[in-house]
Amino acid sequence: MPAPQGRRPDEGRWGPWSDGGRPRWGGGYGPRGRRRGFGCFFGLIFLIVAGSLIATIGYVLSHFGGLAAFIALAVVVAILLGVGRGLRSAAATLDELVEATRAVETGDYTVRVGPKPRGLRPVRQLVAGFDTMTARLETDERQRRTLLAEISHELRTPLAVVQGNLEAIIDGVYPPDPAHLAVVLDETRVLARLIDDLRTMALSEAGTLALHREPTDPELLVVDVVRSFEAAAAAAGVELAAAIEGDLPLIDIDPVRIREVLANLVANALRHTPADGRVTVAGSTEPGWILLEVRDTGRGVEPELLPHIFDRFVTGDDSRGSGLGLAIARQLVVAHGGEITAESMLGSGTTIRVRLPLTGD
Repeated sequence: MPAPQGRRPDEGRWGPWSDGGRPRWGGGYGPRGRRRGFGCFFGLIFLIVAGSLIATIGYVLSHFGGLAAFIALAVVVAILLGVGRGLRSAAATLDELVEATRAVETGDYTVRVGPKPRGLRPVRQLVAGFDTMTARLETDERQRRTLLAEISHELRTPLAVVQGNLEAIIDGVYPPDPAHLAVVLDETRVLARLIDDLRTMALSEAGTLALHREPTDPELLVVDVVRSFEAAAAAAGVELAAAIEGDLPLIDIDPVRIREVLANLVANALRHTPADGRVTVAGSTEPGWILLEVRDTGRGVEPELLPHIFDRFVTGDDSRGSGLGLAIARQLVVAHGGEITAESMLGSGTTIRVRLPLTGD
């Protein structure tokens, strides 16, 4: 016997809280024997409300006559229609949420209930919150998988170099002399630095990175960073200088972490600045902020890459780094309540600006 029109063969009778057979999560209908969930609960509420209003009509009819009873009946019908429509929509939506929650429990973060223009306001807010939650879970899961793939890629290269050189030394292809052992040592340093960067990134993103704040003179910090890179800049043929505008006030920061930020920015600038170029580390004040800048006269950053340079593992075509340095710099600056931005133009160099609050976080 064919199924009734508008209904799947495996469906039972439509309940009073269904929405006419429209495919959706949950709802007030389904295979035979399936509970209608919130539809039954709200149906009971509807019957209670309806019974109370009918009793009210009987009371009005017995005390005030037919006209008053007719008016009361019209009001009751309007109330019942409104309540029934609202309860039906709320029941269907909550049943969808139950089914969507089961999907999330199994690891499906792509499920969405969708916006509900009608229905009870708390239920609509619940739906919006659920969809926002699943969207964030989906994004986090995608980022986790991407991060694992990127970490595996970054670890593979130094490990391959270490393994290849050690196997060649063991097989007698290379002699175990300082030159060949130095290559292995350099790669272990790359691995150690990468692991430290990953740990710092993980702690900062989790909000558990400990900051040891103390009153710090930003001018001394800038001068110290410039002095530590003078030898590297001279070897690269790049002019490195500090430029401090006026007297900079003390700020409450972790000097080790902010020095790490500046050192990372200066190292990047030196790597991408050709010989006879210039790198400047500047310090100045803005209302409520200390402004630290690292400017270079390098080739600049491609326009399509510029919005993403503070993302993890993002590198240019000519970059030899892991792509974590600027991402860590952003996390450290944000942990101090500051902000970091970049400006660049191909052929004209790049400027990275770090703003730190004068009053601390």
